[in-house]
Amino acid sequence: MMQQLPELLGEQGFPWLQTQDALELRAAALVVLACADLDEKRRLCLALQAKIQAGEVVLDVERSFLDDLVFTTQCPGRPAKPELMSALDVPRRRAHSLEGRQAMIHALAHIEFNAINLALDVMVRFAGLPDAFYWDWWRVAFEESYHFSLLREHLRGMGADYGDFPAHNGLWDMAEKTASSLGDRMAMVPRTLEARGLDACPLMRDKLRAAGDVRGADIVGIILHDEIGHVALGNRWFIYACELNSQNPVMQYRALAELYNAPRLRPPFNLTARRAAGFFEEELTALAAI
Repeated sequence: MMQQLPELLGEQGFPWLQTQDALELRAAALVVLACADLDEKRRLCLALQAKIQAGEVVLDVERSFLDDLVFTTQCPGRPAKPELMSALDVPRRRAHSLEGRQAMIHALAHIEFNAINLALDVMVRFAGLPDAFYWDWWRVAFEESYHFSLLREHLRGMGADYGDFPAHNGLWDMAEKTASSLGDRMAMVPRTLEARGLDACPLMRDKLRAAGDVRGADIVGIILHDEIGHVALGNRWFIYACELNSQNPVMQYRALAELYNAPRLRPPFNLTARRAAGFFEEELTALAAI
């Protein structure tokens, strides 16, 4: 039987998370964020979700974790491997060989693992937001954990495991650059880097299916479906931040893309998915013209 979340948390030395008979969501998210063990991180996600469904989790939106020793020294929790290098130095991945398909699945697993930590980080980092913000990003973290588990299981079935191939740290590098601003984080991570997955997933899915990896293609299809919702949340909370500051979202995004030297977007674009994720027609029209 799976251990209950308080037992798991107690083993890690966080008894302060237990408040009477309930856990506090953001404090629990900090524990999951700090966990570096892959299997333990997944178990914590499952256990916390079970507590939420049982109505045993409360929410404190005001608490600041920015000076918490765990947050400043142990986050994000991630294993020693994979080796991280510049995106320019990561070998190209081709689907015609088993090793190439392993590397493709590994690269996607690395993105999904980072996405778990990114969702947890915004829950812990940014205080004083509407309740819905934290529940939204917990759902993202839990779904990203599910995606990672699917990819890792498939990778193991292919004779490899997460950590066997080098990877780049572009997602987390951008998260660090935007650590002090909710609007900047939403613009540059979900709205830019994660939105590229909406464009890339159909191509990867088709390559895997053509190479005979039906299971891998099906997993990518699941991820594409869910990522539309995740990017939509990035759009929702980016617009919220713009409204707080009386900013035009389209103009503000353009300014931030220039400020952070966002990667130049290249076709093909999945305009249908981007539209479903809430991008403005003005933006989609500009992409269609590239």
